[in-house]
Amino acid sequence: MSTTPTASGPSVRSTVHGYPRIGPRRELKRAIESYWKGATTARELDDVAAGLRRDAYTRLREAGVDDIPSNTFSYYDHVLDTAVMFDLVPSRLPSPARAEERDERLRRYFALARGVQGAPPLEMTKWFDTNYHYLVPELSPSTRPRLVDDKPVAEFREALDAGFRTRPVLLGPLTFLLSAKVADDAPEGWEPIELLDQLLDAYVRLLADLAAAGATEVQLDEPILATDEGRAAVGYLERSYKRLGEAEERPSLLVSTYFGSIGPAALRVLKESRVEAVGLDLVTDGEGFEDLAAVSGLGSTRLVAGVVDGRNVWRTDLSSAIGRLGTLLALTDELSVSTSCSLLHVPIDLDAETSLAPELREALAFAVQKAGEVALLGRILSEGEAVDTGASTPRNPAFTDARVRARLDALGPDAYERPEDRGGPDRVTLATTTIGSFPQTSELRRSRAAHRRGELSTEEYHRILRAEIDRVIALQEDIGLDVLVHGEPERNDMVQYFAERLEGYATTENGWVQSYGTRCVRPPILFGDVSRPEPMTVEWITYAQSRTEKPVKGMLTGPVTMLAWSFVRTDQPLAETARQVGLALRDEVADLERAGIRHIQVDEAALRELLPLREERREEYLDWAVASFRLATSGVAPSTTIHTHMCYSEFNRIVGGIEALDADVTSVEAARSRMELVEALGRRGYKRGIGPGVYDIHSPRVPSVEEIEASLRLAVSHVEAANLWVNPDCGLKTRGYAEAEQALRNMVEAARRVRTDLAEA
Repeated sequence: MSTTPTASGPSVRSTVHGYPRIGPRRELKRAIESYWKGATTARELDDVAAGLRRDAYTRLREAGVDDIPSNTFSYYDHVLDTAVMFDLVPSRLPSPARAEERDERLRRYFALARGVQGAPPLEMTKWFDTNYHYLVPELSPSTRPRLVDDKPVAEFREALDAGFRTRPVLLGPLTFLLSAKVADDAPEGWEPIELLDQLLDAYVRLLADLAAAGATEVQLDEPILATDEGRAAVGYLERSYKRLGEAEERPSLLVSTYFGSIGPAALRVLKESRVEAVGLDLVTDGEGFEDLAAVSGLGSTRLVAGVVDGRNVWRTDLSSAIGRLGTLLALTDELSVSTSCSLLHVPIDLDAETSLAPELREALAFAVQKAGEVALLGRILSEGEAVDTGASTPRNPAFTDARVRARLDALGPDAYERPEDRGGPDRVTLATTTIGSFPQTSELRRSRAAHRRGELSTEEYHRILRAEIDRVIALQEDIGLDVLVHGEPERNDMVQYFAERLEGYATTENGWVQSYGTRCVRPPILFGDVSRPEPMTVEWITYAQSRTEKPVKGMLTGPVTMLAWSFVRTDQPLAETARQVGLALRDEVADLERAGIRHIQVDEAALRELLPLREERREEYLDWAVASFRLATSGVAPSTTIHTHMCYSEFNRIVGGIEALDADVTSVEAARSRMELVEALGRRGYKRGIGPGVYDIHSPRVPSVEEIEASLRLAVSHVEAANLWVNPDCGLKTRGYAEAEQALRNMVEAARRVRTDLAEA
């Protein structure tokens, strides 16, 4: 029905916490990669970036958003930007200074993210429980925070010159320090938070610079407050915002929190501090309203209410949102409507999609549409604008498949268990392998695009894929790897490929989202019950196996990762959706085994990523996450080896969950984190196979034999050699063949050296 307020309400403004950086057609990715290749200059790259920022401001203004953020743009990562801005970079790479040439500063910036020969990059890990990766600052007592870069000021002035008075966004000091790691040269027991007072001095100077430039409000992001660690740091929170609030020359301060509720204690500190506004995520866990009630509202502190979901693509139920916002008006004197977090995590514009089913499309909203929802809600509350809330309530496009539900209901406990006594195929000590993908050449990508457009026949396309598999198998045999992969030439993405072949999923044409740096993905949309109509990988894996006497791994993406890297339906628990995906994968595993494949890898790259930010919710999550994996993998014979792989995350918190998966071999990122997980597994007496990544594939540098050998020897010092596999950190899709081949040859040689020494010991 239509709702039409009889009179204008209080003044309610609209805003968003942040906006995608990559451009509608991934213009930033192409510009940066062109610069890396030396095809364009720093000036040309900066010009592209400036255009993308202006486009973002224009889109938000056209959507009707009142208060537009700036400094949400980054060439690689906003945490890295903060480290560079305050000169908090490792000594192995010289820190940028204001006086240096622009090109040199950019090269040093990208070296921190990607590494250079002789200087490894910063560690990379997941940003809280999202699929965005950030560069982890390395801090020690010898690092001295000081303001050496004016990026927030420069971007504010640039926007002002273009006609936009923006709100600069900064990563908050508490989140920055609690998201950092201790550098190797720091004394035992020292923690990055000990730099807080020095860092606050640098923030005070930055706030003064922004005020002098004309900024009237600055946003400081403190998502760490949604975690147990952040909630335990209330004393540091109070110290931080007492210092910043008392700064003589500063704009108004908005402290923005997201990815969950922050608890009454932190909210009370912010309410009683001198900050003028607090942003709360009122979508993720629903406890934000309880926090507000516990502190009796915010009074004169403006509430920035995150009622539009910034992480999923479903339209906002306007009727429900209006009701919640009406309740909030009684808890604060000033109110702004916002997204629950930055729109960095959703695609840019639904209008770019032309092939989605109409009933699904009507239920979706991307960044542009979510900005419009925020603006509309603000107008409804402040101006009394009429809206047909019945028509605005999203229809649920999910469908139910009775066969899927009946199969799940019929499963017994044995569907989740493998026998303890099992022996996989014979293998050598320190067996060498790779994670799965080989470089995706430009020729492959062009062929895939031509086939998709109908310009290349299926027969010819498959001939090209078989030729690439032949090349990959022959190369691996020549290098001397022990367990081979087919290279995945047929796959566009490890989630999208399967989503295109499963019922209950839809995929987009231009729904790109940044994962890290220039790496963008198109998360599919999981909207209904999931099933597998026919085999998805068997043809390609069996062809690869026919080309070699060595074992070839079957490669699948696990149920948790299929959820984590998709936009998932919200009308049923994640646990139930994960079981459906696990059942579909179980069918594929069975078909691979029947085809003679004896190594099957089911990647759970996102197992750590979905771990709830608070301890009290983790056991329940790990129970269903582990169950869905075991459902997918427990139907095989004892002689079949089940592998899994996990990407860049802090794995130490889920060692028990990794063990519970009961995989025969688990490969993990370990090079950037210096074998930290291997050490943790060693302390627990881990008895299954473990493949710690011995070199970082996200950097273009080729590690030497000696460097890989040192990593491998470190791993051997923590875990029995009989349980160790040797592999890169991740798939080789983003690398070129020249660097991938040389790195793998160095890896095999390093394994041979260590294997020889162990045999002679």
